[in-house]
Amino acid sequence: MMKYFLFIFSALLLSACWPESFSFRDSGGMPVEWQSFTIQNLENSAPNCPLSFAPLLTEQLKDGVQNNTRLVLNTQQGAGEVNIEGSITTYQVQPVAIQGSDNATSNRLTMSLSLKIKIKAPKEEEWQMVSTRFADFSASANLADVEQKLFAEISEQMVQDLINKLYSNW
Repeated sequence: MMKYFLFIFSALLLSACWPESFSFRDSGGMPVEWQSFTIQNLENSAPNCPLSFAPLLTEQLKDGVQNNTRLVLNTQQGAGEVNIEGSITTYQVQPVAIQGSDNATSNRLTMSLSLKIKIKAPKEEEWQMVSTRFADFSASANLADVEQKLFAEISEQMVQDLINKLYSNW
């Protein structure tokens, strides 16, 4: 008798927790009002940053948002429900992993991206986002030889930071 009571109690308890509906389609954390976005060309305000990095990062952000969200790129500036502008604010190389003879065995390239995200719908909002990322490289390597690889690594992480911000506003 106790087994039946336990079974019925468990079935009732589980049925109370059953979801009302479920779907394999992920609606994400973005409001349904968001259909398109714009990204203005990023400014390069970091003193040592190569001039080509701001346009490259702008294109990578556009591609990342288009390929990983349902938003469509709007080519008219400010016409999207989500409008993004910003600049590269930090670009610096620092030694890390200092050895006993004051020589570094590794260097670190650090980049910071500051973005202003203006939302038009469902209500007007403005978000600030700063993404600071780094990549380490051997001190024996010349920065010019590894700079493109490090930039690709860092920019990929910055694109993901923007996507995370759009999905969750955290």
